[in-house]
Amino acid sequence: MSCYLGSGYDRFDRKEGIVCIFRWGFPGKNRRIFLRLLMKDIQSIRIAVKEDIYARRILVLYMEIRGQGAIPLTRTDENLTPREIEQKAAELAYFLRVPIEVF
Repeated sequence: MSCYLGSGYDRFDRKEGIVCIFRWGFPGKNRRIFLRLLMKDIQSIRIAVKEDIYARRILVLYMEIRGQGAIPLTRTDENLTPREIEQKAAELAYFLRVPIEVF
């Protein structure tokens, strides 16, 4: 049995002004997680430093949504370098025309 927990996709449609986020959750009734957001509600792209159970520091990319909090865009097990996270954040912030925040 393989588990795809947390895998999925992000779709950004500037023409329609909509962002769709799909993720696989735990097996069961509510396994599919699908969010549809308006681009105008995106406040910023955030880079945050988290520590895993081995006390390693991991950079995680979030999308800050007005009235809904932060939605993670990267998995903690992706092991992206700081440069790769920064590049992803810069490209996404430029596309969405929002600022980047670092925490």
